Amino acid sequence: MEQRGVGVEIVEVGPRDGLQNEKRVLPTSVKVDYVSRAVAAGLRRIEVAAFARPDRVPQMADAEEVLRSVPRSPGVRYVALVLNGRGLDRALALEAARPDEINYVVVASDEFSRRNQGMSTAASLAAFRDVAARARDAGFFVTLTVAAAFGCPFSGPVSPDFVRTVVEDAGPLDEICLADTIGVGVPVQVSELAAAVRPVAGGVPLRAHFHNTRNTGYANAIAAVSEGFVALDASLGGIGGCPFAPAATGNIATEDLAYLLNSSALKTGVDVTAAAAVGTWIGGQLDLDAVPAQLGRAGDFTR
Repeated sequence: MEQRGVGVEIVEVGPRDGLQNEKRVLPTSVKVDYVSRAVAAGLRRIEVAAFARPDRVPQMADAEEVLRSVPRSPGVRYVALVLNGRGLDRALALEAARPDEINYVVVASDEFSRRNQGMSTAASLAAFRDVAARARDAGFFVTLTVAAAFGCPFSGPVSPDFVRTVVEDAGPLDEICLADTIGVGVPVQVSELAAAVRPVAGGVPLRAHFHNTRNTGYANAIAAVSEGFVALDASLGGIGGCPFAPAATGNIATEDLAYLLNSSALKTGVDVTAAAAVGTWIGGQLDLDAVPAQLGRAGDFTR
């Protein structure tokens, strides 16, 4: 691995992607506490909310209140998921409390896109281009997440060529995130997708989002670092999943990923012990018997 000694950014997605698949809906005050604890553990880029329909994703119904209440600190950037133009309007209406970044999801599968967003991938891309232009004009950093890039729960394998077409047709943006939404990916796919999208990405940084459904998430994370991805999504405790994809279990765990990267001389800025404590804490708030993360049980190892 040629990345030793450099930094890899961990994007904490627990307060959004982690909580949205949990049955218990947490009060705003607990969500804000969750974010504050993540910041104290060294995380500096945190997805805190989604502007989604409350009837479909009740866990995110208080998106505005969360963004008004999270602590604002120098160097800490907050991300919100936006699904359409109405979501962007909600973000803009927050004015001083608005997020720093917008994350928009386009699904690399027509079947999944229709079930999840009620439109084809091409239609979703057209909507993204409009939202991205408005968001960038308003000063937001814009990420396009290509969901189901590694496989679709309804139609099966997804071609890297199709993912390349999605990226090529996306238009101007600031970051591309390739997501294994249902946790079917393996390291060779990471390499194949990187090779497919990089020629059409125009130098835009690559980020990856892995779920550990089939216990390949951490291997995929290392493969992504080796391929030059500069940021990796993870959730404290390894909580989460996708409410619209069958059997999509949690994200790779922030504390476990930070241990892996820190111990490989890849700087993350995350305090593993503090992160593990937050992972255990959020599991308690959600009434989980145990969280998927291992570090809360095993502890750090001093080298």
